[in-house]
Amino acid sequence: MSDTSFFSTTDVGYVRWLTMNRPTRMNAIPLAGWAALRDEFRDFRSAEQRVLVIAGAGDNFCAGADVSGDGTDMLFTSAAVGAQQMRPVGEAATELFEMPKPVIAMVDGVAAGAGLNLALGCDIVVASESVRMSAAFVLRGLTIDFGGTWLLPRIVGLARAKELALTGRIVDADEALRIGLVATVVPGDNLRSTVNELANTLAAGAPLAQRFIKQGLNRSMEWSFEQALAFETQSQAALLTSLDFAEGVRSFQDKRPPSFSGG
Repeated sequence: MSDTSFFSTTDVGYVRWLTMNRPTRMNAIPLAGWAALRDEFRDFRSAEQRVLVIAGAGDNFCAGADVSGDGTDMLFTSAAVGAQQMRPVGEAATELFEMPKPVIAMVDGVAAGAGLNLALGCDIVVASESVRMSAAFVLRGLTIDFGGTWLLPRIVGLARAKELALTGRIVDADEALRIGLVATVVPGDNLRSTVNELANTLAAGAPLAQRFIKQGLNRSMEWSFEQALAFETQSQAALLTSLDFAEGVRSFQDKRPPSFSGG
């Protein structure tokens, strides 16, 4: 399989499933795969689908960047060349962070390095009981990338983030749930059905409201309370004029599930 065909997508109603297809390498992402991942996120942003599920083929989510060579073949000739190669990594992470639609990570087996941060960059992480997570960069002589420097301390706290990142140790399902790396842990046999149910629940939600909710929560730790109130005022004012708000009120009065159009 070539680098350009590393991902496959399947649309089921309003849900898009994005699968990393390199199971023999635990779905480690090849060098050209980061630009492809960025492009997949950009394509989904403009698609009619409302929810994205990211999964890995086989028994693992993603082992991070592919470093399957002997090490010397991964070295770059200068820091400038290294920075150029890192650009699509940052672009993919940014596209995921700024995605206005809900994104679910369906995590089975290994999620390590950038694979861990790919999962953490999603809005909701659902994991199997066999999940093994690791901020493994330090074990390869590297620092954190794919947004993990920002994501990890906000999810688990600064002290825990330092411990995980400086040791690169493996976190099992029970600990991942306890410290907040994942939202839910389910038996492996139930993983896909659980994620599918969650994805369809999110797909039935109000798209404009979901977009503002994501924007507000993603920026909340950077804002003062007054800035958060200002954002709430502006976004709520816009939503109060929307078709989805009118449908939400009508459905409540009619005692039926809402049917949101995104308008």
